[in-house]
Amino acid sequence: MASLPETLLDARAMSRTLRRMAEEVVELNGGTDDLMIVGIQRRGVELASRIVASILDAEGIAVAQGALDITLYRDDLQTVGPRPVVGETRLPGAIDGKRLVIVDDVLYTGRTIRAALDELADFGRPARIALAVLVDRGGRELPIQPDVVGRAVEVRAGQRVDVYVRELDGRDEAVIGEIAAAG
Repeated sequence: MASLPETLLDARAMSRTLRRMAEEVVELNGGTDDLMIVGIQRRGVELASRIVASILDAEGIAVAQGALDITLYRDDLQTVGPRPVVGETRLPGAIDGKRLVIVDDVLYTGRTIRAALDELADFGRPARIALAVLVDRGGRELPIQPDVVGRAVEVRAGQRVDVYVRELDGRDEAVIGEIAAAG
């Protein structure tokens, strides 16, 4: 019998968490000069937009923002199917010498971030790349660690973390739920 999803972050907690993350991003980078924030498609893009908006509110600076679609850089592309849906990668300018912050919703194995790093390498050589994630659920398969974490949680085998954003899902929430059994 599946249990009900456990709420990690409701809408208000998610908003507070993203504001705190924005402050940490600015602090980590010693300000906003040459800072570029890049969200991973899909929900990382919306979270990156909110971090950029929080920085604008706090600092009065509009930080450059972009989006990465890592689909073609995945190491499991053959399992995605014959026609993977590829979203938009858009960078607001040259990344050489910039301080980039990759934003994603959930960090698990690290493979998505590895793919993002591979894709960014095709665009140039930033001065630094940092990682900001809303939820770090542990379970790494690669030696990748976040620099800014909204919430770290322990997730048991058979569970997953889902992040919902109002722009795509009509609500803001992060929950732990059970992985549906096949069959």
